[in-house]
Amino acid sequence: MNYYGPKEMAASFRTVRGNTIKIAEEIPEESYGFRAAEGCRSVAETLVHIAVLPRVPQQIHFIEHLDTLVGFDFFGMMGKLAAEMQVVRSKAEILELLRTEGENYAQALDGLSDAFLGETVQYPQGMAPPSKSRFEMLIAPKEHEMHHRGQLMMVQRMLGMVPPLTRHMQERIAAMKAAVAQS
Repeated sequence: MNYYGPKEMAASFRTVRGNTIKIAEEIPEESYGFRAAEGCRSVAETLVHIAVLPRVPQQIHFIEHLDTLVGFDFFGMMGKLAAEMQVVRSKAEILELLRTEGENYAQALDGLSDAFLGETVQYPQGMAPPSKSRFEMLIAPKEHEMHHRGQLMMVQRMLGMVPPLTRHMQERIAAMKAAVAQS
C-alpha cells in the first residue's frame, strides 16, 4: 500500500527546499537584484518570499489552530510578510533564512498526526472549494516553492547558467550513454 503522511511530507519538503538552496547558492550575490522583467520580483525578493511564505499555514494550523478561515486576517498577515520581503539582506542572510524557515516548517510537518491532516478547514463564503483538508493546505507551500523555483531556474538560464537539477540530469544521461557504449 502506498502511504504519504507527515514524515513523507517533511522529507519531500526538505528535498524541495534543498534544491532551492542549491540554486540560491549558485546565483552570484551580484545577481540577487536581477529581475527577469519589469514588475517581477528580484532574485533576492523571490528567495525571501519562498522562505517566509510557509509562515501562513503555520499561523493557521499550528499557532491559531483554525478550523475555519472566516475572519482570518489574510491581508494583514500578507502585509507583514510583504514588509519582511522588503528587508535588505545579504546572500548569506537569505541562505540562512531559507535553511532556518525550511527546517522549522519540515519539523512541524514531521510531527503531525494522520487525524490532524485529515481534518477540514472551512473557507469563507464564495471560495471554491468551500473547504480543504489540512493535508492539502500543508502541502501547498511545497507546490508554491516549486513554482517559484522554476522561475529561478529560468533566471539562471537568463544569467548564462545551467540550473543544478538540469546539470545533474545531463550528467546522468551522459553516464548512461557511456555505459551503453562500453557494453
